[in-house]
Amino acid sequence: MTQHSAAPADRAAAPSAADRTGWWRDAVIYQVYPRSFADSNGDGMGDIEGVRSRLPYLRDLGIDAVWLSPFYASPQADAGYDVADYRAIDPMFGTLLDADALIRDAHDLGLRIIVDVVPNHTSDQYEWFRRAIGDGPSSPLRDRYHFRAGKGENGELPPNDWESIFGGPAWTRVADGSWYLHLFAPEQPDLNWEHPAVADEFRSILRFWLDMGVDGFRVDVAHGLVKAPGLPDLGGSDQLRLLGNDVMPFFDQDGVHEIYRSWRTILDEYPGERIAVAEAWTPTVERTAHYVRPDELHQAFNFQYLGTHWDAAELREVIDGSLAAMRPVGAPATWVLSNHDVTRHTTRFANPPAGTQIRTPGDPELGLRRARAATLLMLALPGSAYLYQGEELGLPDVTDLPDEVRQDPSFFRAAGQDGFRDGCRVPLPWTAEGSSYGFGSGGSWLPQPAGWGALSVEAQTGDSGSTLELYRRALSLRRELPGLGAGESVEWLPGTPDGVLAFARPGFRCTVNTTGRPVRLPVPGRMVLASTEVTGATGAAEVTGATGATGVLPENSEFELPADSTVWWSV
Repeated sequence: MTQHSAAPADRAAAPSAADRTGWWRDAVIYQVYPRSFADSNGDGMGDIEGVRSRLPYLRDLGIDAVWLSPFYASPQADAGYDVADYRAIDPMFGTLLDADALIRDAHDLGLRIIVDVVPNHTSDQYEWFRRAIGDGPSSPLRDRYHFRAGKGENGELPPNDWESIFGGPAWTRVADGSWYLHLFAPEQPDLNWEHPAVADEFRSILRFWLDMGVDGFRVDVAHGLVKAPGLPDLGGSDQLRLLGNDVMPFFDQDGVHEIYRSWRTILDEYPGERIAVAEAWTPTVERTAHYVRPDELHQAFNFQYLGTHWDAAELREVIDGSLAAMRPVGAPATWVLSNHDVTRHTTRFANPPAGTQIRTPGDPELGLRRARAATLLMLALPGSAYLYQGEELGLPDVTDLPDEVRQDPSFFRAAGQDGFRDGCRVPLPWTAEGSSYGFGSGGSWLPQPAGWGALSVEAQTGDSGSTLELYRRALSLRRELPGLGAGESVEWLPGTPDGVLAFARPGFRCTVNTTGRPVRLPVPGRMVLASTEVTGATGAAEVTGATGATGVLPENSEFELPADSTVWWSV
């Protein structure tokens, strides 16, 4: 197995804090899962025109950029992460003209567009792979993938003991007896990044979309492109997990960094500060920092933070570790609570700690209360924040989808991922009524729960206590308050009770109660936002603050920080 090495001494030095610029450093980026966002043509599937029609909503929400999950031509074996043509739009989503119009409209509204790029694997319908299979064992195109002879007397066993992240062997045997590697589904053969044609192709793909005007890329499985030499056996029986941090011979190999240094030179050729964001699952946040050294990518998702429980000590440890790891390389920390691969945090926090996949609804009221508090904590931290569509509505996971409607490939393979990612991918409710709550005129590709109308954009707009209005107010304040989101550190305030976090940033204070009981604390300033109703009483007339409300309490007074809540203060 390849050993992890320290950063080479001759790598580009991190710029000083005074020299750092870049819109992405404190950006709020909103993930759109196109098939579940908005349907413009009534076929039950979201599409690019649907996204385009809702861009004003995203602008008014207060975000800086939109990240679009894959919309490329694909057989859809894994919801578009099996790409058959990186330069074409799948007809279910629209056309290249639609994509061009979306990019232009977003820019006109002051929004940036980030698209997924999927470099670890292609679809088995990609031209290279189809020809590699059709031309037989002698095809030179097989060198662009990982084809191997099998083990056993007649080659009947896989070439090594690697397992697919979706369950079962990571190898599939073709008719001529050869085996090919796929860390995900069999329809997603892994590319061999040792072959120069692979690197050339993706440099061309990047330029294609940069020329179209996109502002950046989210790099899928950024940690997986390079495999350890010789593809050594793993030597263990633990089944792989997509959302794990174990050291593996096919993940987080040092060779990936040469690829990203090459990509950075391309990004830097284009005006407008184009960026790339790594989806990199690594053993430590320090390893994650290697992906965002000054001559590599710009951001990396902070999965250590996403997996942290609603616990003050855990949160503080991960926040400190994340900021410390990013500081030497001059990269911003990123913060994320939900995405298309994990249970929504509203449902995670409604259940006892159990990783990132939850199968029960838990206590919905508790989950929403914690989720709102967690959001305000996240948006108060220095760096860039990622939102997943629908979290601003407080949407829970749908945990009772019938088996016959599920489409997550891991659901159909034994012993792999939990197979419940469909629950966070149910289409959004836009209106209080209608067969699909305004998602589209033809229903929705996954059934929406009864009662989702009350969570819709229409129902929550104008309701000062709603989760949507909390997000709108928080994102507005994030722009208004001096330096909120900027910088690279927080100052933890002493003397807080167990289970409570309190930190200062210039002109700002944030207090967080992760316990199930109210706590009395000194008033640190003028309350500007709270995740729930807050009352101050000691030495002052009672002052109540909730979403959008402010309260001024005299010096030396106290306030009651409710259970599972966060309050922002201006000082």
